[in-house]
Amino acid sequence: MGRKTILLLLVGIFTAYYGYTPLPDNIEEPWKLIGLTFILNTISNVALVGEVLGINHYMNTMNFFMSFPKVPPTSDETVTVMDTTFSNVPVRVYVPKRKSEALRRGLFYIHGGGFCLGSAAQYSYDVLSRRTANRLDAVVISTNYRLAPKYHFPNQFEDVYNALKWFLRKDILKGYGVDPKRIGISGDSAGGNLAAAVTQQLIDDPDVKIKLKIQSLIYPAVQTLDMDLPSLRENSQIPPLPKSLMVRFWSEYFTTDRSLEKAMFINQHVPVESSYLFKFVNWSSLLPENFKKGHFYNSPIHGPSELARKYPGFLDVRAAPLLADDNKLRNLPLTYVITCQYDVLRDDGIMYVTRLRNAGVRVTHNHVEGGFHGLISIPGFKIGLKVENQYLSWLSENL
Repeated sequence: MGRKTILLLLVGIFTAYYGYTPLPDNIEEPWKLIGLTFILNTISNVALVGEVLGINHYMNTMNFFMSFPKVPPTSDETVTVMDTTFSNVPVRVYVPKRKSEALRRGLFYIHGGGFCLGSAAQYSYDVLSRRTANRLDAVVISTNYRLAPKYHFPNQFEDVYNALKWFLRKDILKGYGVDPKRIGISGDSAGGNLAAAVTQQLIDDPDVKIKLKIQSLIYPAVQTLDMDLPSLRENSQIPPLPKSLMVRFWSEYFTTDRSLEKAMFINQHVPVESSYLFKFVNWSSLLPENFKKGHFYNSPIHGPSELARKYPGFLDVRAAPLLADDNKLRNLPLTYVITCQYDVLRDDGIMYVTRLRNAGVRVTHNHVEGGFHGLISIPGFKIGLKVENQYLSWLSENL
């Protein structure tokens, strides 16, 4: 056996070992997901090495690679696309070109990326916004916001809230030809978190006279307290969002101090004086039986008070919308929630659905049995296109 053959064999074995990702039998399009995971793991390992060597922060390196799929604001035969700012926050605006005698619907969209990554200019979000504008004959505002680790909570929340309030001004809506009675908000993952949080904030804002008609939350992250949900136990290693990365995203939202990340990962970050908040996120009472699957609820082990004093954001309802009381929830608009079976954030979304319904809010819950996190924003997956079509159909019928 020649050296080249041995070398190729070793490379093949290493590639197979490195790229091996055990996946559930019924997860959709597993080979595509394995290929995607191989690429993401390679980028992640490069970022980790760079961080260990002191070259760059992990998230900054990840964001560098994420910048390659960005596209310029290019208009086409159906939609006019432009970049501008709303209250000094960069946004990308999509306006259908076909003539309309009536005022159009408006959708305010917030991209995901764990509060650290992503952009409205990312190819997948640009495509989604174009399809939304064209299919719904709607004006779509796809907003950016400042990202961690350079900026922490509440900067992301404030950017989104300020941009949304700017859009909801009567003169702005009139300029874009948007019907003030047909405005919705949507977002995926961290964007779903921000969409839920700013929608709650709008309820009590006396300066905002125009309210949202609907909210659509795509596999949202809505709580920071319990890192031991059944979905976290079952999907802790499922790509593209394993528990370790999800926890790091959360901790980076509040601080670059890795002690919070470590405490969150072992679920020992909430101090005893804040233990009353667990009633809002108790999965043993909020999850339907089929999602508990024999799991047993572990009473929380409380963490040091110092973490909460230094980084109070992780106990703030603006960061964790599931902490809102029923008096706040009952005033929320018609809601659509997408969750995926093989997603660490599955139970976040399901618990929010339960709490909204208990508060009297009308909710449509679309649970994707073979789905995984990020399926709408990752190009090339048939399941993603299917779920996107369901999402757009719901918007078309309800916005």
